[in-house]
Amino acid sequence: MRARRLLLTTSRSSRIADNAFKYAMLACSLSVLAIVVLVLLELYSQSKPSLLQFGFKFFTGTNWDPVSGEFGALPFLYGTIVSSLLALFLAVPLSVGVAVFITEMCPRSVRGIFSFMVELLAAIPSVIYGLWAIFVLAPLLRERVQPALARTLGWTGLFDGPAYGIGMLAAGIVLAIMIVPIISSITREVLVAVPQHQREAALALGATRWEMIRIGVLRNARAGVLGAIILGLGRALGETMAVTMVIGNRPEIAKSLFAPGYTMASVIANEFSEATDDLYLSALVEIGLALLIVTLIVNGLARLLVWSITRGTPAGVHAQ
Repeated sequence: MRARRLLLTTSRSSRIADNAFKYAMLACSLSVLAIVVLVLLELYSQSKPSLLQFGFKFFTGTNWDPVSGEFGALPFLYGTIVSSLLALFLAVPLSVGVAVFITEMCPRSVRGIFSFMVELLAAIPSVIYGLWAIFVLAPLLRERVQPALARTLGWTGLFDGPAYGIGMLAAGIVLAIMIVPIISSITREVLVAVPQHQREAALALGATRWEMIRIGVLRNARAGVLGAIILGLGRALGETMAVTMVIGNRPEIAKSLFAPGYTMASVIANEFSEATDDLYLSALVEIGLALLIVTLIVNGLARLLVWSITRGTPAGVHAQ
């Protein structure tokens, strides 16, 4: 009888502990959502004067002159989109190639070392990338790369004008280096999640190794790879410090990649402490609100794509 009472007491205590743990975890999860909602509400509240003053024209105007009260965010949108797309153009082939090499071709004994070296790039602070870009990348671009591009591809209009070193091209290259670890690591996880029998089936039908990777692996993982690319895009859209140090910070729209530009994150970082009136401050907050909404949409879409390819994959597979 005493043993039965002890068993019932222990069982009741376990249920109470389980319920307490469950609700504690639920509270932690909901707190994250609450923080995001509060940030959105605060940004919307602070950007109201600008929203009421300019409306949608705020994002189509090209003149940014705080002294005369004119605020047009189009140069910042242009700089953000162009530098991010240029970074994707440079980073995606390299990242996918690294992921394919590590998962399909690299000897198992050194696979962990390669993976660690690639992911180590993500741990480097962005200000270090910015300093490297100023002292190494910009002189290299100014003295070697930009003159060569101007001679060979200047007719396109994308590579003409003075070779400053800093500018949209330098920002795109730095961003590309910074997003390689993100795209590469997620792509690697997605490739590992592709069932082994897909590879074996392709090889059994007489496919070469390249054909097996193309047909049996990359084709099945394309949704997840696309998700990894979009996550890299989200990272590139929000990068601030390294881009601010090399993009030139000039609110102009120029076709040439040699020309200086400006991004949404950079203008907030540079001018927020200088905002002297409410409308100026509100305009900067509105840029931040737009950047946050775009980043949330991009990351949400990417997570959905990655989940669509990795769902049902045993946890142990990711450790390979």
